[in-house]
Amino acid sequence: MSASNFRRLDDAFSVAPQLVEQDFVQAREQGFRTIINNRPDGEGSGQMSSDRAEAAASAHGLKYIYLPVISGGMTAADVVAMREALASAERPVLAYCRTGTRSCNLWALASAPDVAADQLVDLAARAGYDLAPLSGQLVAIHHRGGL
Repeated sequence: MSASNFRRLDDAFSVAPQLVEQDFVQAREQGFRTIINNRPDGEGSGQMSSDRAEAAASAHGLKYIYLPVISGGMTAADVVAMREALASAERPVLAYCRTGTRSCNLWALASAPDVAADQLVDLAARAGYDLAPLSGQLVAIHHRGGL
């Protein structure tokens, strides 16, 4: 992984595929303040554990939040937890999972009460992520003003 794989969604939030220890140095150098890990421990071989990721974040002065979400099994509670994490996080935030898609989807769903669905879809597309499958949910959440 390299910092070139950090994909900015907006001024306060970026996503990335699985991080390695050197990425925490690059994240700090690029001004990130908080790392959110959306990947459950043991999901893949060779994946850095949450404990190691937290230690790497701490060693580089980064706040660390472990918010594991099972791939393909995202729940409303996961989205609420992401919204709460984003509200309390020092910005800018870098969130990661296996490919960045799960983190992007969580961000979009957590942001939907405040940001129009078409804007979220556009921001994600600029970063290389397709939110089209979530469009209906994003619109509904935005119109309700919450989950």
